Amino acid sequence: MNLPDDPFSPDSNDSQKRLMIALGLSFVAVTFYMLVLAPQQQPPPAVASADGGVIEGPADAGALAAAPQQPGSTPEVTAPGTPAAEPELAVQTVQRTRQEAVYAFSNEGAGFTSAELQGPKMREQQTLGIAEGYKKLFGAELPPPPQMNLVRPVPGQPLPLSLSIEGAAPLPANTRWAVAETGQDSVSFTTRRGPWEVTKTLAWPHAGFELAYTVQVKNTSGQALTGELQLHHNRAIDPNFEHAPSFFGGVGNQSRAACHVGEDLYKLVPDEDPPEIAQGPVHYFGIDQQYFLSMLYPMEGPRPGRCVLTATPTARQVMTAFPLSVGAGETVTLKFGGWFGPKDPDFLLPVPGPQVLSSTGMTAAAWHPTLEKTVDFGIWELICKVLLFFMKKFHALTGNWGVAIILLTVLVKLVLLPLTYKSMVGMEAVKELQPKMEELKKKYADDRERMNMEVMKLYQQAKVNPLGGCLPLLIQMPVWIALFTSLRNSFDIYWEPFFGPVWNDLTYKDPTYLLPLALGVSMIITQKMQPQMMDAAQARIMIWVMPIIFTATLLQYPAGLSLYIFTNNLLSIGQQYGLRKWLDRQKLKRGGAPVEAVGGKRK
Repeated sequence: MNLPDDPFSPDSNDSQKRLMIALGLSFVAVTFYMLVLAPQQQPPPAVASADGGVIEGPADAGALAAAPQQPGSTPEVTAPGTPAAEPELAVQTVQRTRQEAVYAFSNEGAGFTSAELQGPKMREQQTLGIAEGYKKLFGAELPPPPQMNLVRPVPGQPLPLSLSIEGAAPLPANTRWAVAETGQDSVSFTTRRGPWEVTKTLAWPHAGFELAYTVQVKNTSGQALTGELQLHHNRAIDPNFEHAPSFFGGVGNQSRAACHVGEDLYKLVPDEDPPEIAQGPVHYFGIDQQYFLSMLYPMEGPRPGRCVLTATPTARQVMTAFPLSVGAGETVTLKFGGWFGPKDPDFLLPVPGPQVLSSTGMTAAAWHPTLEKTVDFGIWELICKVLLFFMKKFHALTGNWGVAIILLTVLVKLVLLPLTYKSMVGMEAVKELQPKMEELKKKYADDRERMNMEVMKLYQQAKVNPLGGCLPLLIQMPVWIALFTSLRNSFDIYWEPFFGPVWNDLTYKDPTYLLPLALGVSMIITQKMQPQMMDAAQARIMIWVMPIIFTATLLQYPAGLSLYIFTNNLLSIGQQYGLRKWLDRQKLKRGGAPVEAVGGKRK
């Protein structure tokens, strides 16, 4: 790219007279421009305070170096042959429209101002109240939520993907860059300030959400320079559309400032204490949302540097700094890859590192940034992956994720059927021992320890496990938690409907609350059908209080989880009815009296 000629550079073939005339004319032209034509300089924007804490770096760079240098700060290096600063350019916006997203840039910082994803699933999660939910249930048309915009600049802070240089020759983050007209799949910016001549190119090498980000830094002075190249990324947050997870308040949808340094992945949200240090080999950094990701990573592999993370209720910010050393007249090139799109492991696994030539003559990726690990299932990862495997198979057969969850429930029920049968037989056996247990309670009413010993002896003689009835529930709990974790992390199910006008996103709560309420009623019926092995007061708590608490908890949780548990309860009702009929036939064959469940009592 050709840069403007330097008006102060002398021509060695000119005479002394022509040189003096040229300098005089240049002085007159610059003076006239500064006094008459130059626009008034605006004061630099104030840097917003960081309420959420900062990961401290080295002693001389502990804060976001976003603001331009103030008077009295470290002076710029001026070496022989250093070109003077060019006149400030007018603010200019650039837009690139692709199938996956519409991107907008500003030359003031050469950063993103917008990255709006395209497609029916690439939307914000719709927030509906109960009134809106019932309006939709009865056919009202509500406007869809906006497309997901992964870039919302924070007022007073550097633009996302802007850069700055700190050191003896600083380059502010809000420098205005010249825009080079490039193709629809790339955009290029260039600037000259002090000894630096910097070119920044953003390109999309092929279809998809991957971004190639190349920075070329040339030292035009006559001496070597060192400093710190800082890359900035941030996202403005509307607190009305983001909330922290809580027991009765739902799964939460907070964005996190994130940076993978060394062996650790640092994530920061408001009200969390930042780690003491995030310095070392930087793998990737950016903003980690619930179902979307905007990240950068060094293409040559982890690069030594440091991260500064800031999280406030209205902003998430990441500043990543890398040491910079450029010899006189030399150019240093830094290459970064990027991902601005859905957080789907199937998409993220192929994200390539640099291509190298192998011994077979084939090209292969030398390093993989492991962005797929931002999909964090925690300690439930194994169960989550098993559940997602079967749900994807069922979805491939039916084309509906709600039906896939129902079929998953049936599969889990079939797998647990032998254990459920054994549990129910044990509960009936315990119930048969109730008269003898009542006698022991009366006999040893004044000696509780002796009574417990005699009751345990009674269980051993009858070969009965009093906790056997709890085993199916104990096994189901990890499945419920893993399904909940899958729903809050899986982009596959995000914005996927079940049926009807309301249940169009199984990862969001049911705004009508019909599914959780149906779940609560089915749980009461299930509890009433089970053999009661406790006194009347405890039985009432299990039949009425526990389902009410459970229902209240699930009101704000994903509709897919309510659908699973509701289906599980319906299957349990049919299963208990069928097993009880089976047990009655077995008793008749042995000459005993049949037992039927009517409110958990003998008939």
